[in-house]
Amino acid sequence: MKRLPDEREGSFVETVVPPDQSLRRLDQYLSETKLPATRSRIQRWIRDGGVSVNTVVVEKCGHRVSEGDIVTVTLPEVAPSSAEPESIPLDIVYEDDALLVVNKAAGMVVHPAAGHARSTLVNALLHHCKGLRQFEDPVRPGIVHRLDKDTSGLMVVAKREDAHALLSRQLAERRVKRRYIGLVWGCPAESTGTVDAPIGRHPRHRQRMAVVEAGRGRMAVTHFSVRSVMDDGSLLNLDLETGRTHQIRVHLAHLGHPIIGDPVYGGRIKRLARIAPQRRPRLRTVLDVLRRQALHASELEFIHPYSGRTHSFKAPVPDDMKQAVALLSGGI
Repeated sequence: MKRLPDEREGSFVETVVPPDQSLRRLDQYLSETKLPATRSRIQRWIRDGGVSVNTVVVEKCGHRVSEGDIVTVTLPEVAPSSAEPESIPLDIVYEDDALLVVNKAAGMVVHPAAGHARSTLVNALLHHCKGLRQFEDPVRPGIVHRLDKDTSGLMVVAKREDAHALLSRQLAERRVKRRYIGLVWGCPAESTGTVDAPIGRHPRHRQRMAVVEAGRGRMAVTHFSVRSVMDDGSLLNLDLETGRTHQIRVHLAHLGHPIIGDPVYGGRIKRLARIAPQRRPRLRTVLDVLRRQALHASELEFIHPYSGRTHSFKAPVPDDMKQAVALLSGGI
């Protein structure tokens, strides 16, 4: 078994199926390798799209491997065994006995992970809500969905295991509505549109995601509409139909309109280099204001797991994005 190094996050294990393992179930085969995981955890990795056979993502645990197949496993980041409560201010938009909705600040990691053991949203939530310590998952208690560290905006967090299960089911069934506002370079040719393109690990830069060929990634759909147009950028409404890792950022970069300030998907220095020299000083000022990708989860709607009522929430655009829009001579 060969371990493949990674630049920033996670690690990868690659193995070639020997003759005596041909026609074994994928989960059975992997459980008998030297992977540091139980069979149930391996099954979760498979269902989450973390295993590929001959570069094609396989999400069925019962897939039969063949002699000579190259099986690659993306190992999740190694996180601390548990999170500790920390007294960190939270912007709580709504709270009741079952759940709470928070407006996450840009720069805050959602849960402990490699390199981010403390000062996460989960650490703050554990201090605010003592009941979260009873969750089965000690690292991500109550977390229904995540936002990237440098994406701001609304998240729903369950305070009880049964509420978590019901909210997670809504999310899986695409009944949770999530709208984002993104500030992008340039402007799409159409005022409204849909990006329907599968997403998987970048073939060379494994810490990134990328649009990949059908069958080699997971289905991903993002709807967009142009909200306003500025000199060098535009403000978009973005609605998620699916929720893949870095989905909006990857899809907009694929369109040729990366999120302004995004250092991973071409929205920062690489994009500035393509701008005419006389226009760069003002745009450098925009990037100085935006120390992160200009992406904000502005609206959230779901059905309350106990009452059955629809709850809708909105969070105002943060000041850094407002300043960036003003510098780009637009309005918000």
